[in-house]
Amino acid sequence: MSTSKPFRVGLCLAGAVSAGAYTAGVMDYLFEALEEWERRKRDDPTRTPKHQVEIPVIGGASAGGMTGIITAASLYGVLPPVRWKDGDFVLAQRPENKLYHSWVDLTHDDMFPELLGTGDIGGKQTRSLLNADFIDRIAERAVQVDQPWRSRPYINDRLLVFTTLTNLEGLHFDITFNADNESAKSYYIGIHNDYACFELNITDAQYGGRGWMPLDFHSRTNTTLARDAAMATGAFPVGLRARSLERPERYVNDMPWLAEVTSLNPVVRHPYTTVNVDGGLINNEPFERVREVLNDLEKREKGEAWSAADFDDYDRTGSTVLMIDPFPSALEKFDPGDGLRNVAMNTLGAMMGQLRIKPAALVDALHSDKAGQYVIAPGRKLPDTVAGGKEVMGAEAIACGSLGGFGGFLHKEFRVHDYFLGRANCEKFLRDQFTIRLHEGGVIANPILKAGYEGIPLTDFLSRTDKEPGGVQIIPLFTKQAEHMPLPKFRSGHNWPMRTEADIDRFRSLLKDRADAIVSDQVNTNWWQGGLLWIGRKVLLNGKVADAVLNIIKKSLRKSNLLE
Repeated sequence: MSTSKPFRVGLCLAGAVSAGAYTAGVMDYLFEALEEWERRKRDDPTRTPKHQVEIPVIGGASAGGMTGIITAASLYGVLPPVRWKDGDFVLAQRPENKLYHSWVDLTHDDMFPELLGTGDIGGKQTRSLLNADFIDRIAERAVQVDQPWRSRPYINDRLLVFTTLTNLEGLHFDITFNADNESAKSYYIGIHNDYACFELNITDAQYGGRGWMPLDFHSRTNTTLARDAAMATGAFPVGLRARSLERPERYVNDMPWLAEVTSLNPVVRHPYTTVNVDGGLINNEPFERVREVLNDLEKREKGEAWSAADFDDYDRTGSTVLMIDPFPSALEKFDPGDGLRNVAMNTLGAMMGQLRIKPAALVDALHSDKAGQYVIAPGRKLPDTVAGGKEVMGAEAIACGSLGGFGGFLHKEFRVHDYFLGRANCEKFLRDQFTIRLHEGGVIANPILKAGYEGIPLTDFLSRTDKEPGGVQIIPLFTKQAEHMPLPKFRSGHNWPMRTEADIDRFRSLLKDRADAIVSDQVNTNWWQGGLLWIGRKVLLNGKVADAVLNIIKKSLRKSNLLE
């Protein structure tokens, strides 16, 4: 089999709030590894695996969707990796790398003064509990490019990028029932899961009619739309303000993922403007959509020879979904208590769980013994002086995981840690988990990797953790694994960042000012609520609410082993 057929990897970037810093770090190392492999192919072809890995699609939700858009903009020109070296300044800015600059540098080391600022309220209607103006500045900065597209063998030149959206108005259609009363016949059904889909480096004349909007950051084609989509998918409900997205209605009507509604009731408004909140509210891990894109590519390539079963078979697969998830799903213990607060929280959890349910056929296919999906998630060992040096996974392993993912805004050290943890976890994953299983005797049956590794000794490219007879790396690495995880040393004196209570207490006056501004706005907006709100305002000015919020922050940090 010719090695001209690539092994396709579709990236799914899950929601993460400030832990987008972790996802950004994973992406940084992934591209560094792919770039190094291409260099080796040129400089040392006889000892370098020659198959090709290609990324044709990046899909994401919330912080993941934002990272997908930023990544697309980063591919115009050079994307220099950000490596940690002992002696580097922990808080140094890295504007040359859009991923680092957007997720770690942000606009300040300490973002809480920005989040609690009142500049978004004065003379305006309150739109969110926190000030989200900084997101506009970062988003506008991220989509600015001054170089043309830089073609890379491992990125499809017409890369597909999409974000999930929660469309508050939704798309509706009428199911008409037989009834003896005209007013009773109509039964309206609506969907609120929406998408902003882009295809890079095409013009309007090249538009394929399937809802993928042309996007070119260099020529500024639809970059404002991409910027707004990035902000919309990350609009955490109530906490950060909702975002409007304006797009030509034809792209919505052409999208197969919305055809169940638009085929019956096409969008007629031009332009089609929607108000959106966090895309992760309904679909936080859109891996099923990434898989659909990969399947469509395989179908077009193989024709009648294509089989859905190939996707999950290590010996036959030519593509896979790779998900980056800072908060991997875990089954939490259910509290059956019938108290008001408990029932309210359980109701919200039930609604969100049902919203995010995947098709049964897809769930059946997604098992760890199948080749169709892989996931990179946080994991590390804590320092011996923190929680006894235990091994932690998921949200416990990242510093931005506290406060429901908002913890990274407390200080840049948290974001720096998660970025470099993402790089370290990606390196280990590519080395030991992102593999195709071998047969007895070290035989590679998968045709793409078999051709790629032909004549190449496998010893340096074998997983150290796969069960016998082992697995061979899909993306080969050429460096030896570091003895210790390359993480910075923080103010805490070790490689796990921590804050003190004094660091948190300094936000007290800012919390009071923000809360007072919000209540004052509501008093001025609705006079009949003014009396009750005036009483509430006195409580706020008394500092009780600010103190309660500070205690919540400290409790969350303490639970996450982040408070000294």
